[in-house]
Amino acid sequence: MTRMFGPMVLMASVLLVPAPASAQVGAVVTQPLAGTRLDISATGEVTRVPDMAVITAGVTTQAASASDALAQNATRMERVRAALKRAGVADRDIQTASINLSPQYKYGDNQPPLLTGYQASNQLSVRFRDIRSSGRILDALVAEGSNQINGPNLTIDKPDSALDEARAKAIAIGRARADLYARSLGLRVVRVVLVSESGGYAPPPPMPMAVMMRRPESARTLIDPGEQQLQITVAMSFELQ
Repeated sequence: MTRMFGPMVLMASVLLVPAPASAQVGAVVTQPLAGTRLDISATGEVTRVPDMAVITAGVTTQAASASDALAQNATRMERVRAALKRAGVADRDIQTASINLSPQYKYGDNQPPLLTGYQASNQLSVRFRDIRSSGRILDALVAEGSNQINGPNLTIDKPDSALDEARAKAIAIGRARADLYARSLGLRVVRVVLVSESGGYAPPPPMPMAVMMRRPESARTLIDPGEQQLQITVAMSFELQ
């Protein structure tokens, strides 16, 4: 019995919903199909050890007047900045994240709010390029007056080569999957009709805020880099005959 295959479309895995043009890289072939079209979604994954930690460190102070709260804050922040410089953190890796000044009130039953003073806070976003020494630096910051720590957000400084490896894996998986479908149908892959990319590297969100207090000398802050997964997903269309 002779089997006949018209110009039909086979769907494999989940067909991707097109992302905005700015988020996709696509190559489209406009030559008409003479056989069967097969659409496949494939994901390539690689793992890397993070090599940079981004941490927000700062000082919160309270005083009876706004000017005193800011002055005390500025004095302690100078000590924090000096500690970062002594630890070898470059100027390009230190950035002001926020400066806030707000009144503080005491609330009582059936009483108008009573102004009790002012709170000032100054936060720095700091990039540590040596993750394993960043915990020691944070301990030094606390010793110099920092009482607010937020993070860490562990990232990969230059993920391009890892993402290219994930792309190659995704393409190889997609092509192998297409060959499997073609063999199962008694056909062969003639050409690739379309390839589009989505996904990529998104650093994980930072850990919740932690208030750092002065601790015994024997206690040390440790940051473990672990591993991060990078993914690239491609949508591929093939012509089978």
